[in-house]
Amino acid sequence: MRLVVREALHSFRRTPGLSGLSVAAIAFSLFAIGLYGLVALNFRSALEDLAERVEIVAFLLRGTPVETVTLASQDIAAFPEVLEVDYVSEDEALDRAKRELVEFREAYEELRTNPLPASLEIRLKPEYRSAAQARAVADRLAGFPFVEDVRYGREWVERLDQLRALARAVQLMIGLAFAVVAIAIIGVTIRITVFQRAKEIAIMRLVGATNGFIRGPFVLEGGLKGVLGGLVAVLLCWAGYKLFRAGLGGELPDLRFFDLGDVAVIVLFGALIGLVGSLISVGRHLRQV
Repeated sequence: MRLVVREALHSFRRTPGLSGLSVAAIAFSLFAIGLYGLVALNFRSALEDLAERVEIVAFLLRGTPVETVTLASQDIAAFPEVLEVDYVSEDEALDRAKRELVEFREAYEELRTNPLPASLEIRLKPEYRSAAQARAVADRLAGFPFVEDVRYGREWVERLDQLRALARAVQLMIGLAFAVVAIAIIGVTIRITVFQRAKEIAIMRLVGATNGFIRGPFVLEGGLKGVLGGLVAVLLCWAGYKLFRAGLGGELPDLRFFDLGDVAVIVLFGALIGLVGSLISVGRHLRQV
């Protein structure tokens, strides 16, 4: 193992230009993937923000005792899907309508009686903010005898589900396409290194070196180049992210960058495709000699 590591590091010193070119090719391949990942990350974040608005409103019959509503709220809060339950009284509903529906404020002021019912507003946990889960909770709420009507914006939630499914499919397809291109580029750069050392490989075969012994330094070299390329790609993504935010003048403060876990995944992915590209290129060459 020590010999394999030494040979891999020696290759960097022996061909610094080619090694630098390989790292740059990997970095720009991963940079393209990283930019796509940033777009996907922020798009997913925007969808999560929209999903936070998924809310079920149960309108209550007039005259329902507060004690009954309180006990029911505790039962509803115990549902596994429910994050929190808020009781909105008739007066609070009217005050909110006056605040939010400015165009009807004068009409509300002239009312002698409050036409708005009390309600329970139920927010769901993030993992349950889908049309199916919202419908299931709404059906259970409708079973309470003091609940007059239940609304949760069925069409809007269904469209949100469709949008999330479409986003996952597109992200998977484009991500796989970028990965294949990156592996191909890395394979080409490693193959150039293999061709440069073709005579050395032939001599090693003549003296009885096994394919595993020959393949080891190249595979490790590909992995190291993948790690370096991943780190450079992260730096390039950070620079692009900062430039984009500077160009917007801070108009989109909610834009997110990769966290440490995402950075680790990019670097590990670089190492993985470096290893895969090396295995493919070296294996193909060894079959030909």
